[in-house]
Amino acid sequence: METSEIRGIIPAMVTAFNNDESINEQEIRVHTRRMLDAGAHGLFPGGTNGEFYALTADERLQVLEIVLDEADGKIPVYAGTGAVTTREAIELSIKAEAAGASALSVITPYFAAASQSELVTHFTRVAEAVSIPVILYNIPARTGNSIAPATLGELSKVPNIVGVKDSSGNFDNLLQYLAQVPSDKDFAVLCGNDSLILWALMAGASGAITGVANVYPETMVGIYEAWESGDQGKARALQDSIRAFRSVFRHGNPNTVVKLATNLLGRPVGPCRAPFSTLPSAGEAELRDVLKADTARGMR
Repeated sequence: METSEIRGIIPAMVTAFNNDESINEQEIRVHTRRMLDAGAHGLFPGGTNGEFYALTADERLQVLEIVLDEADGKIPVYAGTGAVTTREAIELSIKAEAAGASALSVITPYFAAASQSELVTHFTRVAEAVSIPVILYNIPARTGNSIAPATLGELSKVPNIVGVKDSSGNFDNLLQYLAQVPSDKDFAVLCGNDSLILWALMAGASGAITGVANVYPETMVGIYEAWESGDQGKARALQDSIRAFRSVFRHGNPNTVVKLATNLLGRPVGPCRAPFSTLPSAGEAELRDVLKADTARGMR
């Protein structure tokens, strides 16, 4: 996979479960086709929205293999292979490469604090264990560990570390990442906060990995395509259109909101694995109202 292909709207796909929380292969396939039909530029199973933290290593690979089979090479498939330990991340990464992943997304270690030098060693060792592109994943609110801009600059020198997804929600951090992009290397900075996609593109980002695309894939793809075509007005309108939906995230785990919304729109991706599976009644009521209004406006 060429680094120039790391672009556009890449849905951070939910993992479809049956009501008993077992993996629902059929619906994963249906959901994959839904993203393809919407014009997604890549697919990312096994990320935060895919509940990687609630899956076993074997389940993570199973989900990846289902998506790879259904996508059938039409667009790149990014595999989430991050883990708490370097050893586990390497094992998952090697298996994901063997399964046929186009690239890897490797989240920072989590729970235990890591120094910047430890992060450099960790990501370098993972990247050196595989030959496919590696995209770093920065989401400090979830992991407790943040990739400093200078650290990104150092890691960008590793040959197959070719990008970063920034889900910090801090636009200045994303700008500092862009400033670290080496002039002699094709390096992708991807926005991981759906509210900032258009602004990130305007600043020089290559695209976005987005959870809202599970709910409104055509809308999210439309942001990128309108921006790319120079229609800033349309891009801004589409970006603004997800604000009400994003506001529901304050009621609980964003993954739960995304999955419940997908279900309420008639796409049976099932529950999140407990205990991350319910919203308070006020949150669900607001979500239903937002979805009703969005549907009336033709959002898809």
